[in-house]
Amino acid sequence: MSRETSKESSQSEQERQPLLPRIDSPQDLKSLSIEELYQLAAEIRDEIICTVSSTGGHLAPNLGVVELTLALHHVFDAPQDLIVWDVGHQAYAHKLITGRRGRFHTIRTHGGISGFPKRSESPYDAFGVGHASTSISAALGLATGKFIKGDADRVIAVIGDGSMTGGMAFEGLNQAGHLERDLIVVLNDNEMSIAPNVGALSSFLSRKMTTKLAVRIKRDVATVLTSIPGIGDDILQLARRGEDSLKSFFTPGMLFEALKFEYIGPIKGHRLDRLIEAFTNAKNLGGPVLVHALTIKGKGYKPAECDPSKFHGLGKFEVSTGEPVTKPGAPSYTRIFGQTMVRLAETDDKIVAITAAMPEGTGLSQFAALYPERFFDVGICEQHAVTFAAGLALEGFKPVAAIYSTFLQRAYDQVVHDVCLQNLPVTFVMDRGGLVGEDGPTHHGAFDLSYLRHVPNLVLMAPANENELQRMLKTALKHDGPIALRYPRGTAEGVSMDSQIRTLPIGKGELLCEGKDLAILAIGNRVLPALEAAKELEKEGIKAAVVNCRFVKPLDRDLIIQLANQTNRLLTVEENALQGGFGSAVLELLAEEGHIGVRIVRLGISDQFVEHGSQQVQRAACGIDTQGIVEAARAMVAGDGVKEAASQ
Repeated sequence: MSRETSKESSQSEQERQPLLPRIDSPQDLKSLSIEELYQLAAEIRDEIICTVSSTGGHLAPNLGVVELTLALHHVFDAPQDLIVWDVGHQAYAHKLITGRRGRFHTIRTHGGISGFPKRSESPYDAFGVGHASTSISAALGLATGKFIKGDADRVIAVIGDGSMTGGMAFEGLNQAGHLERDLIVVLNDNEMSIAPNVGALSSFLSRKMTTKLAVRIKRDVATVLTSIPGIGDDILQLARRGEDSLKSFFTPGMLFEALKFEYIGPIKGHRLDRLIEAFTNAKNLGGPVLVHALTIKGKGYKPAECDPSKFHGLGKFEVSTGEPVTKPGAPSYTRIFGQTMVRLAETDDKIVAITAAMPEGTGLSQFAALYPERFFDVGICEQHAVTFAAGLALEGFKPVAAIYSTFLQRAYDQVVHDVCLQNLPVTFVMDRGGLVGEDGPTHHGAFDLSYLRHVPNLVLMAPANENELQRMLKTALKHDGPIALRYPRGTAEGVSMDSQIRTLPIGKGELLCEGKDLAILAIGNRVLPALEAAKELEKEGIKAAVVNCRFVKPLDRDLIIQLANQTNRLLTVEENALQGGFGSAVLELLAEEGHIGVRIVRLGISDQFVEHGSQQVQRAACGIDTQGIVEAARAMVAGDGVKEAASQ
């Protein structure tokens, strides 16, 4: 390039006016040229990087789908055409161009926009999501509903290759092929499972073989061949086998075509011209169509491209370096769990670890590196993970299934039938138990105490701090039966750790301080706030006993009854849904023991889905922080507001 040309190009770059401020809806994309769309893609990436660096969030997934998002909205007519995002943590570009640009800086903050598609937030969010592998089923339901109503608008499901590992995705594909409804599935493949040296040829073959003209010719030829008496069908099948053999040599299209999908791809997922052409072709086809796009996770930001796992979901970071903005403090509960697993596995070769596509998120990366033959990442398949663990237990191993609380909900049936019914020694470790903060209602682990405590044979516990976490993990691995423990997201309490890990007596709580006016029964991460509340109450002359209950099942019946007799006032505190949770278990115990006259107030999460925001804001709103405990205890002792508090 000559100096003159370089100078002109530089001037042209400087003269370009920003495009993103002019985009208020997808309709504003329709008139943009390919060059302008690329410029817009760069601006969107800059906006996402800048915002996530200050709010935290999902970075790498969103950077990888910018061109794909622009192409979808350029070709289709949302919100009349419905776009369903799988998981939804890759929908930031979608939000920016669908009227939420002005509020994008509030993403994942209290009162701001959600980090996931949310129907109540925008008509462009066709389906609320947060868990993986749901998009195809949801989109098929929408498409079928449109078919019944005679509605010609299109429905598009966007699913990543990770989500495609979930069995539910294939259940949706299977029925979609059977129903043959008009449905477009976009497979966002960011793992480069197709080698680059064949990608270009595959893209060429698939695009040319699936243009509107080519499809019409294939259908016409099929009609002619089948009309030949006696041999027509055989010739047609031979021709199809020849075409399928050629395509399958270069692409995974045979898999999807076996499910009766028209396959387009793989195509380069950052080439806007290829994407627009492919989506236009798909739009003009009838029946189920799958478009396979190859993308780069973290595209456009070098630190995220080099380490997409690290930048999948993260907190605040420095844009210039990619390094997290962290304050020195206690390690996370997740890290303590991972370290304890390594320590225990050193002396017990029967311990095996299982994760559902989250080795880093669950703290098992070090275990995986040290004991690869005892580590199993099953993909986004929580149901399979649980039953797989049951099989390992039958062979004499001690499986630890480390699954986020909100994701274990997906394997409830397997927990009940495949593990607990057979009384197998499987340990369920539920990270993110309770309120998780900015990820919001799709990710809160707000129901595990409720959906697990009634299952026969299962022991259920929650540590008050990180030292108790390591003790509970060792206790679980010594227990000859199913056992579950849950701990919260975030940093631990900073307590000293035992050098020699001891087990705990199952079903026994810990009386932390005496009190005559009331007893505060706390579980898990609400123990420390309960102690802090007791100190505040003492300044007012109120003596509160505090119990670290440790176990939701079995409860420490003797200790609870003793305190009920002594104080006649019990205040339960949990970071779980009130319905069926720890407080409900205490109520049931009192009823069974005939202590009907005991005053009891339950603090926890009321009958609602808690919106996104910081954990501190969420806990205060639910009345389960230190101040909330103080106010509830004060009201009990004063005799004011007891009825109102008890009804929460």
